[in-house]
Amino acid sequence: MAIVVIFELPGMTQAAYERTTVMVSGGPGGLNSPADWPVPGLISHTAAPTPDGWFVADVWESEEAFARFGEVIKPILREVGAPDVQPKIYPVFNTVTR
Repeated sequence: MAIVVIFELPGMTQAAYERTTVMVSGGPGGLNSPADWPVPGLISHTAAPTPDGWFVADVWESEEAFARFGEVIKPILREVGAPDVQPKIYPVFNTVTR
């Protein structure tokens, strides 16, 4: 079952977010398509600034796919100094993409 994963990261900057994308992708271009992610299963990724930090919403094919990605992203978030927050995870009822 697909899930949506929401990270609210107070204090995180756009520069820190961009650094994470380069570290996750392993290349200078960052994350521009699901193929750039180090594990399969990403359906969509959205990131945006908030008044106090950064917001990320991902849709994953399954909790298992997100758990595999968690093994990659957790050390990267620590390295860039992102706050240690637990993501909110919900089962997806509907996803519409173009």
